[in-house]
Amino acid sequence: MEVKKPVKCYEVIEKLEELSPIMYAENWDNVGLLIGRIEKEVRKIYIALDATDEVVAEAINTQADFLLTHHPLIFSPLKKLQSGDFIGRRVLRLARHDIAYYAMHTNFDIMGMADAAADEMGLRKAEVLDITYEDEIAKEGFGRYGMLPSIMTLRECAEYIKRCFHLDKVKVFGNLEATVETAAISPGSGKMVLKNAISAEVDVLITGDIDHHAGIDANAQGLFVIDAGHYGLEKIFIPYMKEFLQREFKDAMIFTHPMQSPFEIV
Repeated sequence: MEVKKPVKCYEVIEKLEELSPIMYAENWDNVGLLIGRIEKEVRKIYIALDATDEVVAEAINTQADFLLTHHPLIFSPLKKLQSGDFIGRRVLRLARHDIAYYAMHTNFDIMGMADAAADEMGLRKAEVLDITYEDEIAKEGFGRYGMLPSIMTLRECAEYIKRCFHLDKVKVFGNLEATVETAAISPGSGKMVLKNAISAEVDVLITGDIDHHAGIDANAQGLFVIDAGHYGLEKIFIPYMKEFLQREFKDAMIFTHPMQSPFEIV
């Protein structure tokens, strides 16, 4: 199936940056067009969470013109581009096959992911958890906090999060029979927002990458934690962006990487 009306790479980028402007990205982050030609014609787009070897191979196999990921492949400065280096190998393969590569990370966390995750779990009266930008009109930042759809036990909340985000398991810090009414959610690595959740006086924080000490320290300060995994929450990037790009570019062919956790628990 051939796409009737290809668009230019810069047109795709314009729409992505209308959704999640680069100005909202953290200073330490690396977002935007990381590899490729701004004038390239785009007929096929491949979406994934990470630009792994498997993802790059699938982008090539589908003859994608544009690869979009949440996490940036190029994060630390590259002093050399060599096939012996795992990042260099991926960069070279994308360049060799003329695939434009774009990453939208913390700008999407703030303008996209936070609201999408809150909506997914039906959070009511949601407010920004960690404000990183504020003007006369709005406040923006990482995560959201508000009211759960109903009062429930921490155990019931954990089961509810599993259903909302299609998860087999979550890790819980706290008394499973305790009652929870308010919650915060911050997809990705949540240690940086623990203080914000405590200050917001919510009952439970739903996030990922919470280690032993962070979890028990949060409990000691009156905060329960549900660790749904970094991938477990952020995988919503893939269907979210597929729907967005299909709406904006009706003639483009959109491919998505299969939903699969990067690790197994045995």
